[in-house]
Amino acid sequence: MPQVFRSDRARLVLLVALVVVAALTRLLPGRPPNFSPIEAMALFAGAVFASRYVAVLVPLAAMLISDAVIGFHSGMWVVYGCMALIALAGTRLGGRISALRVAGYGFGAALFFFVVTNFVVWTGSGMYPLTSAGLVECYVAAIPFFRNQIAGVLVYSAVLFGAHALLQRRAAAGATA
Repeated sequence: MPQVFRSDRARLVLLVALVVVAALTRLLPGRPPNFSPIEAMALFAGAVFASRYVAVLVPLAAMLISDAVIGFHSGMWVVYGCMALIALAGTRLGGRISALRVAGYGFGAALFFFVVTNFVVWTGSGMYPLTSAGLVECYVAAIPFFRNQIAGVLVYSAVLFGAHALLQRRAAAGATA
């Protein structure tokens, strides 16, 4: 990715701001359940931050900030673990970002998150019998939330990656002017 910002620090501040703003949208009232920026911001962080450490740390810190307002819960460890793995998967987007690749990685991230978090609900919530039928029941009950989750990934990915591309173009145009 060519360096078009005036400094690495300016680029870092801008990227962190995009992730934090995305996390804060979790606080918007009236948002459909699971229509969330979490997978999109983890993918975005993985794709745009040069350091894997920063790519994982920034979305986790942004989540922690919004969770401090929303409320902490017993399943946070699995959500944060999924976020870290999605951010690491996002590093594979790297310099080859395209709408199709972002959509594919976004769908994969949503599916991964859905499978893992609902498996944990099945094993630990006591809401479902610990049988294959109970597992199927758990996943089927979560399908409406999965639809919202996919929509959230697509919308927030478009916003984050689109804003980043627009800012890069504007910065590049300003650098050549």
